[in-house]
Amino acid sequence: MPKTGIHPEWYPEAKVYCNGEVVMTVGSTQPEIHVDVWSGNHPYFTGTQKIIDTEGRVERFMRKYSKQEGGGSKSTKSSKASSKSKSKKSKGKK
Repeated sequence: MPKTGIHPEWYPEAKVYCNGEVVMTVGSTQPEIHVDVWSGNHPYFTGTQKIIDTEGRVERFMRKYSKQEGGGSKSTKSSKASSKSKSKKSKGKK
């Protein structure tokens, strides 16, 4: 038997609340538990994904990598131009 007076009170039917609704009952040392996320609304378990955009970071990421795709063609143009100038220089030396 456990010692009397040193253990917290046990609530075998503690209610778990999420967004003001009872989502499950569990055994706990607290009669009510309030949570923000549980398995019924977590993206891992539901298969849905929510992108939480703080300070425009997602938009900045998309802009950065969409510009990089266009930037790749510029570098190939400059390499073509440099190869043309090299070929002109070599023709002049002959």
